[in-house]
Amino acid sequence: MSLVRIAQLCALIIVVMSGCRSAPTTTVSNAPPLPASADPVGAEAAEALQPAIANVSFEEPLPVAGDALNSDFDSQHELSLPRLIEEVQTRNPSLQAMVAAWQAAAQRYPQAISLDDPMFMAMAAPASFDSPDVEAGYVLQGSQKFPWFGKRAARGRIARAETNAAYHDLEDSRLRLAEATQLAYFDYYLAHRQQELNRENLEVIRQFRKTAQSRYQANQVTQQDVLQAEVELAELERRMIELERMNRLAAARVNTLLRQQPFAPLPPPPAQLSSPSEEPDIETLQQLALSQRPDLAALGARVRAEQAAVTLACKEYYPDVEVFGRYDSFWQPADTQSDLRGQVGVNLNVPIYRGKLHASVREALSKLSQQRAEYEQRELDIRYEVAAAYEQVRESHRTLQLYAERLVPTAEQNVAAARSNYDVNKSSFLDLAIAQRQLIDLREKREEALATYHSRRAELMRAVGDSRANARSAEEVLMPAPQ
Repeated sequence: MSLVRIAQLCALIIVVMSGCRSAPTTTVSNAPPLPASADPVGAEAAEALQPAIANVSFEEPLPVAGDALNSDFDSQHELSLPRLIEEVQTRNPSLQAMVAAWQAAAQRYPQAISLDDPMFMAMAAPASFDSPDVEAGYVLQGSQKFPWFGKRAARGRIARAETNAAYHDLEDSRLRLAEATQLAYFDYYLAHRQQELNRENLEVIRQFRKTAQSRYQANQVTQQDVLQAEVELAELERRMIELERMNRLAAARVNTLLRQQPFAPLPPPPAQLSSPSEEPDIETLQQLALSQRPDLAALGARVRAEQAAVTLACKEYYPDVEVFGRYDSFWQPADTQSDLRGQVGVNLNVPIYRGKLHASVREALSKLSQQRAEYEQRELDIRYEVAAAYEQVRESHRTLQLYAERLVPTAEQNVAAARSNYDVNKSSFLDLAIAQRQLIDLREKREEALATYHSRRAELMRAVGDSRANARSAEEVLMPAPQ
């Protein structure tokens, strides 16, 4: 057999053993992020991700700061919180990076459970090809390694658990980003609402000044009343400057979350936030948090990964098997030696270095203990977070009730009484100004308390593990869905 024929035979065997598969090409597109509800557990989910992963490319630029809002958002008559959260999460580059990390982790499973590539070996004696005394000498060998039973399954469980952990890390980031968006939204609402109250108060003080000027011209009061009215009016104008600054900063915070220029125009917030609602008991909220907090679920997935790692370390005590087939033409056809050219055999490693194997098992067990301890600590932390946030929400709820039922109504009555007394010269303008000033302050604090209540409720829902609390009612969020 000529050297050229041997080379052709070797090339043919290589092509056959590789399965004639070509490397997949990556198309250029921006694949949308996978649904947040998809839980990437198991081989089926890993396979389902492959079409999306194959189309991922970074050739097309991602949205950059300064991009305009899309038309359906920009044309809204008021800023919608659910729409704002969705837009922020879509534009956030950190979430995009974590989606890519999760997608990458999902591709580890088919790699982890796969067999090693088959091996092909070719060897020849070049001088034998032109020798008149012997036939051409060459050896062809193909082999496949098979790990011990259970090793591939353990590697697969590790990969699936790590994919699960990456998914829940992504969901935890979504949750925290939604909380930050809600806090910025309520600050934006508060700044707008306080500006509106300040404009209303300016109109009232202007009426008071007009009344004081009329009474002064009629020699019923002194010039001090007019001057006091000017002082109150100037103070409200100073307050308006402060509120304008607060409003611009609140809008800049929202725009930054949207990856826009800080002072890009935004739709106004709603005219009024919803009234407080009753929350379930603390034990219900804590149990709900333990069942749906993504950071706890991520730690649980890492515990399962370490459990599989312990199993894999224990499996290393058993050898891996390599099966091979061989054709050896060095056996010359004298007598019956030609029958010895075709051969099969087995290679296997001998795990005799027990110190290394014992250390590997101890390392895996220590990591498992570490992850279990972190999981238990996170459970305790979650219970405390929910309890602390729950008490803050209760405090805000009771404070709002106090403003609505006693403080603001009493202050309004006090202003009405002070104005009546001033009209009949039973009190001074200073008494009227003080009463109005108290009412202004209490109205602003009531709006601040309402915004604080919703901010604390957003923190509570994040502690519970649900970022959609302000887009749905408390019953929808906190009660189980019908089956």
